[in-house]
Amino acid sequence: MPGSFSRARSRHLEASRPHAYLLAMTEVEPKPGLDGVIAAAKQAPGRGLPPVHLWNPAHSGEIDIVITADGRWIHEGAAINRAPLVRLFSTVLRKDPDGYWLVTPAEKMKITVDDAPFIAIALDQDHDEAGRPVLRFTTNVGDVVEAGPDNALRVEIDPVTQEPRPYVHVRRGLEALVSRPVFYELAAMADEQDGMLSVESGGVRFPIGPVEAPVS
Repeated sequence: MPGSFSRARSRHLEASRPHAYLLAMTEVEPKPGLDGVIAAAKQAPGRGLPPVHLWNPAHSGEIDIVITADGRWIHEGAAINRAPLVRLFSTVLRKDPDGYWLVTPAEKMKITVDDAPFIAIALDQDHDEAGRPVLRFTTNVGDVVEAGPDNALRVEIDPVTQEPRPYVHVRRGLEALVSRPVFYELAAMADEQDGMLSVESGGVRFPIGPVEAPVS
């Protein structure tokens, strides 16, 4: 039952041992700024995600980090090219009503995100225990997410070019922009109903655009 296993694993990763994480953090001397983010993220137990949704640090500020529309992380004008470091930062990223933040128990620092913080770079189609199709996306920072009731797939249409811009929800308001090659795969899987193309995943049908919409 690969679909149910993956969903259970995803829930486990997000909620993995938050109390153990906080206990570990008390054993680490807090550090300011980027060093603090790195130190906090490294304390995550096992392969779990830090429970950033539980943290409400008193101190906040800004840091010169930009996530560009193509998924690159830029710090003070220079690209962060170390994939493990980008993955580390992504685990403490949180979206609040006032923007995107890198969050630790000690502080949170606002960053700039030009579009979506992640890019969906790969797609697999599977089936759940009921035999229903499941679309599983992999992001540029290593997250694996199944589209469904908890992770919606949505498509915006550019009002000028009429080109689709698809997104899939990853966790807690953070989305991944679906890359063009992956969207081509989605379009190839789509069914036509009443002039619209749509795909099914996790028991939910997601429209991806009108039949005549350009995908390039």
